[in-house]
Amino acid sequence: MPRKKGARVAFQGERGAFSYSAAVKLLGNDIQDLPCTSFQQVFEAVKMESARSAVIPIENTLHGSIHENYDYLLEYGFTISGETKVRIAHHLIGRPGMRFRDIRKAFSHPVALNQCRLFFQEYPQIEPVSFYDTAGSVKMIMEAREPHSAAIASESAAAIFGGKIFRRNIEDNSQNFTRFFLLTKQATRFPTTLEGWKTSIVFSTKNVAGALFRALACFALRDLNLSKIESRPLRSKPWEYLFYVDILGRSDEATVQNALNHLSETTEFLRVLGSYRPTP
Repeated sequence: MPRKKGARVAFQGERGAFSYSAAVKLLGNDIQDLPCTSFQQVFEAVKMESARSAVIPIENTLHGSIHENYDYLLEYGFTISGETKVRIAHHLIGRPGMRFRDIRKAFSHPVALNQCRLFFQEYPQIEPVSFYDTAGSVKMIMEAREPHSAAIASESAAAIFGGKIFRRNIEDNSQNFTRFFLLTKQATRFPTTLEGWKTSIVFSTKNVAGALFRALACFALRDLNLSKIESRPLRSKPWEYLFYVDILGRSDEATVQNALNHLSETTEFLRVLGSYRPTP
């Protein structure tokens, strides 16, 4: 009998994209993948129940936060139920039978191209060309069979679409990692162990002196460590902000609950986005 496939998961890009690799790390090799062209399509797929879960990038060590996805976290209200990090290694990929010296264009996602600037300085004859996805660029050049075009993507993308790797690890910095969230509609079921958990929240404060200090003091007073804080514009109120915060701890812990209860008294808006244990 054929092996039963896992639940369908949506992600931006084609199979072989880094988001696909993150989905496999989080959910295993038996996932049913649902590739999407844009991040909003990923969120819509979960909303319309075309997929049971979604995997989205949220932060890169070199490029910073993916602000669009922070905004969608608030807009769609899904639960963050997992986290993982993926090493981003970019390779120059072309069709078998090509020669490196004949390559004149390299297609990839704009962020990937920006992370390979030293490569393009070394080989100025190769023009970087933006495309919607890293793995999608490999699929495109393999299908189009353009004689002078290559793509920049992962080793997995080369294997999936039958490409040949001409240059490996062409990214400028080897310390290139992206953090991904696993999103679901369902609330997380907590096991008994409390170790190694994170909780993500979003809140807004009154636009008065000391408001953010008083909000963060809710955690400092209880010796709770914050691993991340990100501000985003509050669209309905120009020059006011939402604050996305990651807490080391689980939302059902007494100290975290007390901090959140205290925070709710000092803020105008507060939402818990989810508690999760990062996957190595």
